[in-house]
Amino acid sequence: MLFAIPLMLIPFILYNVVMLGPGAGIGGLENQVMELSMLSGANWIVNVGDLFILIALVLLFIEILKSTRTGPFSVLDHMLSMFVFIAFLVEFLLVKGAATQIFFVLMAISFIDVIAGFSVSIKSAGRDVSIGL
Repeated sequence: MLFAIPLMLIPFILYNVVMLGPGAGIGGLENQVMELSMLSGANWIVNVGDLFILIALVLLFIEILKSTRTGPFSVLDHMLSMFVFIAFLVEFLLVKGAATQIFFVLMAISFIDVIAGFSVSIKSAGRDVSIGL
C-alpha cells in the first residue's frame, strides 16, 4: 500500500509549506540555497524554487520506475497520481501564490508523471500477457 503513494505529493506539499510558512510568499521561493563559483567566472545560484524542480525531476524518475511493475496497487498509484495532478491544476488556477513559473513546471512534471505512468503500465502489461496452447 505504501508503494501506491504518489511521490509528486512531496513537491506539492513542500511548495505549499514555503508559500504558507515563515517567510511566506513568492519571495520564499527566491531564497538562495547555495552559490558556486564556476570556472568561467560566473556565479551559479540555486534558489529554493530551483531545488523544488530538481527534487520533482528525481521523483519523476522514481515514479516512472514504479510504473513498470504490475500488481494490485499499480492502478491505485496511477489514480492517486491523477488526483495529485488535479490538485496542482486546481491550485494553479485558483490560488494567487501558485501562479508562478516554478509551480507551473511542477504541475507539468506531475502531468508527465500521469501520462508516462499510464503509458509505461500499458506497455509493460502487454508484455505480461501469455497465451497458453
